[in-house]
Amino acid sequence: MKLSRRTILKGASALPLLGANFAVPAFAQSTPVADVPPILFVHGNGDHAPLWMTTLWRMESNGVPRDRMFAINFTDPLARNDDKVEQPGRSSTEDARRELSEAIKELKQKTGASRVALVGNSRGGNAIRNVVKNGGGADVSHAVLCGTPNHGVFAWDDGLGNEFNGRGPFLRGLNEGESEVTPGTAFLTLRSDGLDKYAQADGRFVGKPGTPTNVTNEGPELKGAKNLALGAIDHRETAYHPRAFREIYKFIAGREPSHMEIVPEREVRLSGLVTGTPGGMQTNRPVSGATVDVYHVAAETGERMGGPIHSSQTGADGRWGPAQVDPSWSLEIVLTSPGSVTTHFYRSPFPRSSDIVHLRAARPMAQADAGAGAIVLLSRPRGYFGLPRDVVLLDGKEPTDVKPGVPTDAVATLRLPAGEIGRAVVGIFNEERIVVRAWPASENRIAVAELTY
Repeated sequence: MKLSRRTILKGASALPLLGANFAVPAFAQSTPVADVPPILFVHGNGDHAPLWMTTLWRMESNGVPRDRMFAINFTDPLARNDDKVEQPGRSSTEDARRELSEAIKELKQKTGASRVALVGNSRGGNAIRNVVKNGGGADVSHAVLCGTPNHGVFAWDDGLGNEFNGRGPFLRGLNEGESEVTPGTAFLTLRSDGLDKYAQADGRFVGKPGTPTNVTNEGPELKGAKNLALGAIDHRETAYHPRAFREIYKFIAGREPSHMEIVPEREVRLSGLVTGTPGGMQTNRPVSGATVDVYHVAAETGERMGGPIHSSQTGADGRWGPAQVDPSWSLEIVLTSPGSVTTHFYRSPFPRSSDIVHLRAARPMAQADAGAGAIVLLSRPRGYFGLPRDVVLLDGKEPTDVKPGVPTDAVATLRLPAGEIGRAVVGIFNEERIVVRAWPASENRIAVAELTY
């Protein structure tokens, strides 16, 4: 996905908030930025590259060419319980360091740059620090760590092999010395002011309520770095919120962004990777033999506007697409993946092209789903649902499975009786609104209203 040299839309400052409908404004000329280093984005524990989609769009809207940015997909993104003990489907800190080092090398070769900037969320920041401290600092001009548990999610004398234990050898090694950053690389940390579930004094978010974690809200800060608290944002929003984008861009580019909004393109092409969850583990390993069908749907009803506008089947590389769509279209993307539930993803319009529209099938049917006629999920990949901070409505009601207080939940579930199969269901998160259709659970189908913002 390269930055379009065509004219682009202006006056779209409300676009990230509009969800299903927006008017197409006039086109204007974008101005490429020549003095920003190539940027490599690094996702967190169990996650994947698509979480950086809106950040990439905002970077492009400020003139950063798409071919000078890359979002890594770690093969096995989940950390091991004990970093030194092999665990199927999980990776060590050394695995992550090695994969990130290779990605840096490839981005340097592709762009001809001598150094790159790295931006990481959560565990991705651990990998960045590990690379910079252990021989890769000369390749890295800037390191931005977003919600990274730099002093651990907990700091206990037991479980010292855990990567997220502040008293374990991994984090102690990264933090040793008077300064906790590596000279020669500029460091910025971004954190929440109290709403990051992995920077809490009480252990209830790691399964030990009432036990002190020995970590505070300031845990992501580092001695020697520029440290910023972004206010009442959650763990993921430290990386993917517009407030975080502003600081990331300003730190790397050395100036304020000219656009906070995502500037739409006239022509949008979408493609990505199909991955799986073998044994319940989130992986980024490609799935072959999966079918992806894309439909244009009515924003107000979720009804299909004719047949599929794109159909493809994945090969050994797991890739699907590209599908060409209009930037004003609401979409239904149907993933039929071997051995998995058929997943109907409903999405707000895509304002720009993306080659990281990666797809993982929804979770398998659970015991709690028994007897349900249809199952609808409201999913927020780039943040959590915060109550009462946010407006969160699923089928006109606040979901009962979203806990108030510190945001911890990114998925809400609605189960409908058999008599309501096929009807429209509305999911609302603040000012983004997605309408889905309720598909029969008896056919091993789940509908997902996947939020973009």
